[in-house]
Amino acid sequence: MTSESTTGSTDQYTFQNPVTRFESITPPAEHTAEPGLESSMEIKADRGETSYRGTGRLTGRKALITGADSGIGAAVAIAFAREGADVALSYLPEEEGDAQVVKALIEAEGRTAVCIPGDLKDPAYCISLVQQAVDGLGGLDTLVNNAGKQVAVESLEDLSDEQLDHTYKTNIYSFFRVTKEALKHLEPGSAIINSTSIQAYEPSPTLVDYASTKAAINNFTKGLAQQLAPKGIRVNAVAPGPIWTPLQPSGGQPKEALPEFGKDTPLGRAGQPTELAPAYVFLASSESSYVLGETLNVNGGMPSP
Repeated sequence: MTSESTTGSTDQYTFQNPVTRFESITPPAEHTAEPGLESSMEIKADRGETSYRGTGRLTGRKALITGADSGIGAAVAIAFAREGADVALSYLPEEEGDAQVVKALIEAEGRTAVCIPGDLKDPAYCISLVQQAVDGLGGLDTLVNNAGKQVAVESLEDLSDEQLDHTYKTNIYSFFRVTKEALKHLEPGSAIINSTSIQAYEPSPTLVDYASTKAAINNFTKGLAQQLAPKGIRVNAVAPGPIWTPLQPSGGQPKEALPEFGKDTPLGRAGQPTELAPAYVFLASSESSYVLGETLNVNGGMPSP
């Protein structure tokens, strides 16, 4: 199956009104179980399965994406494959079903997909993940640190040490660990892209732990970009706004807030994962060769630095 045969609906190059490109969703005020599965969502997210059109911008690239089974990570994986890249997918073992769907979409483009389940809280997995990706892809030149833990808690007094530890180990420790291991393989021209969030600038009162890790990712990105620039390795970040993914109904938002999710943006709707993918493609490609330490905000118009 080629890119041309998978774009059954309007692609990202078609002139269209951003307000109405995707409908404004009203999710039910109820939670699904963690870690959040695409297959269990009542309102499905659009990851570009039938719309993203590739133009060969990443031909021959070899990418590792964490949190690649669903949501933003899956959309990026699909886009990368349609742009010509082979992709290694990192995800939790319980997300195997979702990952296999993404794997099939990548292979439908004639690209290699390597599935590497494991828990990024485990330092040993962070190390073995990179080596498995290199072995499966025959090298590595693009790293997308995207996996995240987000669970809303009403007050700091209710934030358990267990959740705090889980959030930091997933959201920022793994970025350090996976990147450190990947640097053994990345050559000049390689790219590292980190997923941060609007929460780094406008933290919600229920997401104090999550938001603080996203601010740390912004700083990590800028510092590491300066360190690696002389080596010809570019480091950048993408900061999504309210994007509809399995993370949100599985505890990422208070359930009573779900029906209005994303409706307070200037566009008046939540974003879809496929709307993030072009930002990652740009930062991975040589088109952005003079872009380092930058955070691209894809948030429906929410003011941010």
